[in-house]
Amino acid sequence: MTAFWVVAVVLAAGALAFVLPPLLRTRRSTPGAAADATNVAIYRDQLREMDADLAAGTLAHDQYDDARRELEARLLDDVRGAGSAPRMATPGTIAAIFAGIAIPFASILLYLAVGNPGALLPQASQAEGHGVSRSQIESMVERLAERMKENPDDATGWAMLGRSYAVLNRFPEAAAAYANAVKRSPPDAQLLADYADALAMAQDRRLQGEPERLIAQALTIDPRNVKALALAGTVAFENKDFKGAIAHWRKILEIVPPDSDMADSIRDSIGDAEKLAGGPVKPQQAPARAAASAPGAVSGTVRLAPALAARVAPSDTVFVFARAVEGPRVPLAVTRKQVRELPAAFTLDDTMAMGAGMKLSDHNRVIVGARISKSGTPMPQPGDFEGLSAPVTVGATGIVLVIGNEVR
Repeated sequence: MTAFWVVAVVLAAGALAFVLPPLLRTRRSTPGAAADATNVAIYRDQLREMDADLAAGTLAHDQYDDARRELEARLLDDVRGAGSAPRMATPGTIAAIFAGIAIPFASILLYLAVGNPGALLPQASQAEGHGVSRSQIESMVERLAERMKENPDDATGWAMLGRSYAVLNRFPEAAAAYANAVKRSPPDAQLLADYADALAMAQDRRLQGEPERLIAQALTIDPRNVKALALAGTVAFENKDFKGAIAHWRKILEIVPPDSDMADSIRDSIGDAEKLAGGPVKPQQAPARAAASAPGAVSGTVRLAPALAARVAPSDTVFVFARAVEGPRVPLAVTRKQVRELPAAFTLDDTMAMGAGMKLSDHNRVIVGARISKSGTPMPQPGDFEGLSAPVTVGATGIVLVIGNEVR
């Protein structure tokens, strides 16, 4: 702040250095006769104007005589007093004194009126960006956390608390808040993507494991969720599945404005992935059966989490199934594959029903799952691995299943 005022004083002094010298510079003049000659010339001009007015009839003779006598009297007074008048400050001196005082004073008043003196304070400049300081934000977040202890069933409040913690880079607390929000909310792709992001940041930016499962679940609910697609692309990229990463990121380019910053960033990421993939990658064509489902069917793809690759055999059986959200857990439709086929497309419909009267088309919402069975039997056993979707509407397409959880 001291430096600011020093600079301000220097600038004011510089301004005065340009203004004052011309005002203080005295004009060279010849006293006495020169002053008298100037006065006579002035009065002569006034007399000529009076004569012109008299000739034009705009000035009466008696008015003319009175005005001329007054003019002559003033002329005599001025000529007599020109040499004996005391020396007074010249107009230039007065202006210089006024400028020397007024310019700095007016500058200070103007700055105080329209400037921002508070910005000179270090603590003010730190908080200027958002209007509140970090300590104020943390205080508000803590008050929200206390309120959630009193209202633990408020899903919206938990989600807000999760976002607030994430802004403060307190990712473990953010993940815990999001977990509470997910438990108390209907399936929400954005909420799951935010939860996955916070959880990954909390575990040293690693998306493998639970974050990856949450991302897949989010894309099952909304295959066009931008954040989930971005994270899914990152998961594939980290697993060196560069073609898979490109496929996810290209979907984002179909959603966001082409001239947006995000589109530019995604195109850069695709370029990096293509370099690592060995060259340009053609857009993937969706499997014919997964592209569209009949009204009474569901379809999508199933893949194995990379962390389980060493724990399963290529010949292990994979059951892909759908069961009702409410009611018995008996599968409504089942298809069988092997681990060596993964990733693989699937479609479940009424032709794959487990028994009479158990049609997939008779239900509105189902849970779709995939299980690697060590025993080769459809019933889950400890040591099997599975992945489940969130509840989806019958007729849904683009479901993504990631087998990554061990059955216990």
